[in-house]
Amino acid sequence: MPKESAKRRDQGSEVLWRPSAEVKARANITRYMEWLRERRGLRFRNYQELWQWSVNDLEGFWSSIWEYFQVKAHTPYKRVLNSNEMPGTRWFEGSLLNYAEHALSRRDDHLAVIAYSEARARVTLTYDQLHEQVASMAAGLRRMGVTKGDRVAAYMPNVPEALVAFLATASIGAIWSSCPPEFGLKSVVDRFKQIEPKVLFAVEGYVYRGKPYERMEEVAELARGLPSVERVVMLPLLKARPDLRGIRKGALWEEAQAAGDLEFEPVPFDHPLWVLYSSGTTGLPKPIVQGHGGILLEHLKALSLHLDLTSEDRFFWYTTTGWMMWNFLIGGLLVGSTVLLYDGHPSHPDSGALWKFAQDTGMTYFGASAPYLVSCMKEGVEPSKKYDLSKLRGVGSTGAPLPPEGFRWAYEHVKGDALLNSFSGGTDICTGIVGACPLLPVRSGEIPCRLLGASVEAYNEAGKPVVGRVGELVITKPMPSMPLYFWNDPDNARYREAYFEQYPGVWRHGDWIEINRRGGCVIYGRSDSTLKRGGVRMGTSEFYSVVEAMPEVADSLVVDTSEVGGEGKLLLFVALKEGVVMTDEVKSRIKERLRRELSPRYTPDVIYAIDEVPYTLNGKKLEVPVKRVLLGAPVERAVNLGEVRNPEALRRVIEAAKGEQDT
Repeated sequence: MPKESAKRRDQGSEVLWRPSAEVKARANITRYMEWLRERRGLRFRNYQELWQWSVNDLEGFWSSIWEYFQVKAHTPYKRVLNSNEMPGTRWFEGSLLNYAEHALSRRDDHLAVIAYSEARARVTLTYDQLHEQVASMAAGLRRMGVTKGDRVAAYMPNVPEALVAFLATASIGAIWSSCPPEFGLKSVVDRFKQIEPKVLFAVEGYVYRGKPYERMEEVAELARGLPSVERVVMLPLLKARPDLRGIRKGALWEEAQAAGDLEFEPVPFDHPLWVLYSSGTTGLPKPIVQGHGGILLEHLKALSLHLDLTSEDRFFWYTTTGWMMWNFLIGGLLVGSTVLLYDGHPSHPDSGALWKFAQDTGMTYFGASAPYLVSCMKEGVEPSKKYDLSKLRGVGSTGAPLPPEGFRWAYEHVKGDALLNSFSGGTDICTGIVGACPLLPVRSGEIPCRLLGASVEAYNEAGKPVVGRVGELVITKPMPSMPLYFWNDPDNARYREAYFEQYPGVWRHGDWIEINRRGGCVIYGRSDSTLKRGGVRMGTSEFYSVVEAMPEVADSLVVDTSEVGGEGKLLLFVALKEGVVMTDEVKSRIKERLRRELSPRYTPDVIYAIDEVPYTLNGKKLEVPVKRVLLGAPVERAVNLGEVRNPEALRRVIEAAKGEQDT
């Protein structure tokens, strides 16, 4: 297990934000607690008591979410869950509902969507207009022969048409899956061929950082690689009317629509809603199936009670259609919010692009990845000085641990009175499991709480829960949005191996976490990329927070080549800021900073200068694959290059390290 350090003990000591009496009074979670008291006679003095009840009484808690949010069921449920055993839990058996029906329950001229794209002018849709467009596309899908259980795939950017196609698919009871057009052809085929889609939505091109990218050849090849596809629906973004002669069974977006009223197919609670995918750094990406009811309840809970969204909010997260945060973002429709979509580079034409978008749209909730916020901090971006962010009341961060200095930067340079939500969960459950709550203070470097209904614990080496110590992040009781199964895994062998192999009956999430006595959490990175020096373990996030705080450093990758039974080298790869050259003096400063702030044991054996850090398509650093290659695995077995965002960067990292090994 990672060892406690002085840096860890300091985390959480500095309070950066406290909820005022007014914030607490108007918070959605306060009204929910009042409802529990009035309807069920349940009284809780604080959030920790509420959380404890939510994980002790799963039936009581999740039935209250169902009732409080007035879930519309065509057939009522017979029981909340069949057992607490994992895997195999069945939720709300007997009920029939539809996710899309709840997302489109609002019918008025309130804005449902505001969308920016580098490829075209801004698009806005009211809830009425969104309903009409979904109705037309759903009728078109039915005309194409799409029925309940069929798969519909999309090779599309984060534009309103992707949302329309998804809701149309869900309304029929068909199953959705999406990838952004910047994904390479092989990685898309590797995903979609597993689920055999009947219809493929695609774009003929997109614009990124001001440059247009044609995709007609890729779409044609994709259609040929997916023999199950019976129709390709093309959305023009670069040309008004692209030539579809090379596209097998192609039709333009407007040609695919039909007249008809929107009908919602009632489906069982656990009927598949969409298929998401793991990063797939080795082998094929795991196709993760999640259901209508589980996603509906989880997103209602998280968006309303933790992010505190209401129908008057304008909700944004910078994401693509290939990251689960797109699925989470569009869940804002469930609470009647306006969802803000962004198709383009986050720093084009300059580093203030997203903050200008926040100003121009009257954004009330800004979400992005932790690396994006850290990059803004390191570049000296001061959004609050240049842009009007007066309406902003929430800032979300996810995708990686946000370091303490990132917390402070957000409060000093974004919004001093906004609730900063360092949010962690993952693709596997398509929601958060630890995050913020409007009733709790925000402390530097600390996630305020475990989310309601998420029985999160830190396990020690013996598989026992610990408090105030770093351990394996586990979930000890089921959650409704946990995967129903993996596609084409009939005996659940891959499913069990992925989550339940180490602790039978307990979900192993794969992160290091420390939970303190007040319920606050600190996540230290992936447990499978842990550093081990002199018998002391450390999560990589703590290492990065030290290195990347240095003014010379833009990004970094650390790899420990130790194996069981022996200690290897600690290798540090550093991408320097423009204009900075790697010298012995720079290396000495890096080593001294790590020696002083972490431990002499974590002084790198070798420091390499690289142009860029290799990442997966989903934005994860390739620590483990690099380690596997350096320990002797062939590159093709250590990593699926189709899942690497910048394969040339990976090649250069490996060449640099192997050159050192060979000398």
